[in-house]
Amino acid sequence: MGVSVDVHQVYKYPFEQVVASFLRKYPNPMDKNVISVKIMEEKRDESTGVIYRKRIAICQNVVPEILRKSLSTLVILCWKKVSILKVPNIQLEEESWLNPRERNMAIRSHCLTWTQYASMKEESVFRESMENPNWTEFIQRGRISITGVGFLNCVLETFASTFLRQGAQKVAAGSWMDRCKFWNFLLVDCCA
Repeated sequence: MGVSVDVHQVYKYPFEQVVASFLRKYPNPMDKNVISVKIMEEKRDESTGVIYRKRIAICQNVVPEILRKSLSTLVILCWKKVSILKVPNIQLEEESWLNPRERNMAIRSHCLTWTQYASMKEESVFRESMENPNWTEFIQRGRISITGVGFLNCVLETFASTFLRQGAQKVAAGSWMDRCKFWNFLLVDCCA
């Protein structure tokens, strides 16, 4: 089955500011789910100017304890000993291609945890808005599908759908932009 979420948002800020804020948005004290983000690879194509980045994010496991226990009980009843949901953290890999000349950035991310039971993928684009060159358009499509856990597939997908939609609402509201502008103000403007 699977669950999809689509987001389309226009931020009334220049591309460079939106992308800089996006790249610095985690970790921050306002969102405790993202523990750390580490750059694994970064390189610039000298001929095109495109900057490639690969980052790994470590996030708290937000699956409720009741679902973790339910899945463990189901697995034990099937004579298998697996505690797939009983991990404290989840790893996500994000790859991005920033083209400063053309003022666009493409992003692909996926979950590295639970790959035999779940698939989480997101594709996003930041680009200069057609309405106003000082605004930035953001388009994102995310998909989560759960397999291999029987009747709990639907329960876990419902939870994942709720969590994915909440994240999409945060992006649409631009709350991370406001937080990033605040932290940028504190770190750059006040400390300069």
